[in-house]
Amino acid sequence: MEGIDHLADERNKAEFDVDEMKIVWAGSRHAFEVSDRIARLVASDPVFVKSDRGRLSRKELFKSTLKKCAHAWKRIIELRLTEEEAGRLRFFVDQPAFVDLHWGMFVPAIKGQGTEEQQQKWLSLANKMQIIGCYAQTELGHGSNVQGLETTATFDPKTDEFVIHSPTQTSSKWWPGGLGKVSTHAVVYARLITDGKDYGVHGFIVQLRSLEDHSPLPNIIVGDIGTKMGNGAYNSMDNGFLMFDQVRIPRDQMLMRLAEVTREGKYVPSDVPKQLMYGTMVYVRQTIVADASNALSRAVCIATRYSAVRRQFGARDGGIETQVIDYKTQQNRLFPLLASAYAFRFVGEWLKWLYTDVTARLQASDFATLPEAHACTAGLKSLTTTATADGIEECRKLCGGHGYLWCSGLPELFAVYVPACTYEGDNIVLQLQVARFLMKTVSQLGSGKAPVGTTAYMARAEHLLQCRSGVQKAEDWLNPAAVVEAFEARALRMAVACAKNLSKFENQEQGFSELLAELVEAAIAHCQLIVVSKFIAKLEQDIGGKGVKKQLNNLCYIYALHILHKHLGDFLSTNSITPKQASLANNQLRSLYSQVRPNAVALVDAFNYTDHYLNSVLGRYDGNVYPKLFEEAWKDPLNDSVVPDGYQEYIRPLIKQQLRTARL
Repeated sequence: MEGIDHLADERNKAEFDVDEMKIVWAGSRHAFEVSDRIARLVASDPVFVKSDRGRLSRKELFKSTLKKCAHAWKRIIELRLTEEEAGRLRFFVDQPAFVDLHWGMFVPAIKGQGTEEQQQKWLSLANKMQIIGCYAQTELGHGSNVQGLETTATFDPKTDEFVIHSPTQTSSKWWPGGLGKVSTHAVVYARLITDGKDYGVHGFIVQLRSLEDHSPLPNIIVGDIGTKMGNGAYNSMDNGFLMFDQVRIPRDQMLMRLAEVTREGKYVPSDVPKQLMYGTMVYVRQTIVADASNALSRAVCIATRYSAVRRQFGARDGGIETQVIDYKTQQNRLFPLLASAYAFRFVGEWLKWLYTDVTARLQASDFATLPEAHACTAGLKSLTTTATADGIEECRKLCGGHGYLWCSGLPELFAVYVPACTYEGDNIVLQLQVARFLMKTVSQLGSGKAPVGTTAYMARAEHLLQCRSGVQKAEDWLNPAAVVEAFEARALRMAVACAKNLSKFENQEQGFSELLAELVEAAIAHCQLIVVSKFIAKLEQDIGGKGVKKQLNNLCYIYALHILHKHLGDFLSTNSITPKQASLANNQLRSLYSQVRPNAVALVDAFNYTDHYLNSVLGRYDGNVYPKLFEEAWKDPLNDSVVPDGYQEYIRPLIKQQLRTARL
């Protein structure tokens, strides 16, 4: 069976140019070529093997992670990889590790918050990995509420030093990746106190471990917080705890781009606008949305290929059984997830543009669009990560019993991904930030201050509050204007309804607290509108390749109409559409599933994932699932012996009933 493509018939059905779709997915021909080359480089390197991760003990897993990170750095240096290529290499190695926080949080924090002199000093070391850093913000007692952090940094003018201290158990830093066992340094967030006054949370560079023997420095207690969910998964990361007992650092290790403390202990804000921090936030959230499309597409690739391989029921007169992917129930669960993976890819692309736009505006001291950019990125981070975590679990269930096996790749993928719903902002807390912004925008309608960016549609409030959908037949739901108007009307009407309900409370904060659930729903409606409108905007671009645009069109309307179906209560209760129009949308959705069906395997092939990266027996490119499931089963340590350890002590006495009965 080796060498046979069991999915060849599926691939031959494709009605579009898969190679051209690969370029659309990658973002450009250059991006595709870099990704393809680096993916193959990683897949062919025996050091980067990962199919054994689920069988390793925590210590073995962690040591193998250190080995992979060291080998990856060696290859980056030897091959003189560019920053882009090095980033792709770390992506395809696909093992959570301390380097993720070093490059993803520690280095950007110094770039964003350090002065030029500080950047010169610390980045020259960090960029060569002569120091390894992490981002120590979250504490045992506080995560989302950053202003509630308890760690203190008190300036001592006698010695020109800050004294970093953990005054309570709940002030322990808790969760930072890379902190537990590896990081030599951290950007530590603490309450700056000078001359008896608390100036709030600021960042400080603190050395944690000796650069000679790696032992913790005096008065620093540091370690790993323990095993996390799943086998392998995020347990390759040394998430840590950290406590300080009056640890002294030089004054110049406070990150001083936004504010400094003078030799005399005077707190002096700098001329640099605090809004510059928004740029970093937009960047980080954009990468999280991109990661969502990566993780969801990976799960969908596995579920789609396996759904085409797996056959159940439907055989007549000894004939062949029906492919699971041909059942409408499977399509109704799977194809919207396939569409979501593409939708999140394109909204992620748009966020890259937004980051560039925000950066340019910041440099020109134009802060007008910042609140909207902040709300938009917060909402999209929340929406995409929640949908992706739920989507990965749905893909596992779509694979039936075999999806529960570690070697399916799905349990580990879920365990690795699900923390994204919490880190960089709890998803419900983020949607409430969006809701606050929407309430403010609604309150300003009619004031002459025009809504900007993704809220621009609210300027047409008068029309959107009164309009009725013109859809009369199922095909009308393929009209972009009809779809966008329905989503705009729903989002605006939900926001306005929340604002009206808020106005009934004398105390606005009490009202906000009472209406939290409705406010979250209004925020989600707004964010779904953004994703739909950006997918439609993508289709307006010049997209080449035989049949490529048609497939993207189908996926776009599957995404939009499935959201409409899933949130039908919103659309009907706001009178954005009628029950008859909802029924027509469902008819159109079924038709779209039929059109995607022959292209499904080719659409996941366009992700261009190697078998090494997928790490899934069920999602293998060749579809040779069943023999490989047996191969994986035989590798389990339990199968090292025919008779299990413990047979003589426990099983044999049980079978032979050599047990004494006691009289009570």
